[in-house]
Amino acid sequence: MPVKEVFMKTSKIMMIGALLAGFSIFGAVAQTAAVSDEQAVEAQSQNEQNVVVADNASAQEVSKAESADGALKYVAAAIAVGVACIAGGIAVGKIGAAAMGAMSENAELSGKALPFVGLAEGICLWGFLVALLIIIL
Repeated sequence: MPVKEVFMKTSKIMMIGALLAGFSIFGAVAQTAAVSDEQAVEAQSQNEQNVVVADNASAQEVSKAESADGALKYVAAAIAVGVACIAGGIAVGKIGAAAMGAMSENAELSGKALPFVGLAEGICLWGFLVALLIIIL
């Protein structure tokens, strides 16, 4: 395999990984910003009601733990989609090449070989569904 082809495949995988990492970081930052706004509103209302300082500290600890869990959800979802799509891409590449080779020798095999390519693409869909469930639940 020529070096140029290897470089192109590697650069595509790196671009997809960077994109997924960017989405997960953006989601984590957005979640943290939303929680910090909620903390400011809660702190203001607590100061108006003269709440005990110990209660305020425990509320901030709980909200920090919730923000860490929210950020972790986005990272887990990005990993689920990223790994599933990379694995699906590798599987489609290998199965597709084998299917095309088999069809070049015997054209009647096209109906039997192409569904296997679709099964390999299904791996990406399962990764997306897992990520969706992670974010929702």
